[in-house]
Amino acid sequence: MNKVKKIPLRKCVVTNERFEKKQLIRIVKSPEGIVSVDLTGKANGRGAYVSKSKAVITQAKKTKVLERHLETPIPDAIYEQLLSLVEHEQK
Repeated sequence: MNKVKKIPLRKCVVTNERFEKKQLIRIVKSPEGIVSVDLTGKANGRGAYVSKSKAVITQAKKTKVLERHLETPIPDAIYEQLLSLVEHEQK
């Protein structure tokens, strides 16, 4: 009998939809309080996931949903990095 590998699902904090981990981008607040985009998905700290979509990232910035989840202000540079990541993925 083949054991089917379970695909890890994560929830986008903006849309509340569940996706495979690969379809989301993780933003992490390290124990030192530094916010960064976690491309490996393995960084230490509190993580929040957003969909790889410009509209979702823009909405996250407007509604400050990431700030609530990570309990810290999110620098604009993080949103810019997210948007540029999404643009490169779509090319």
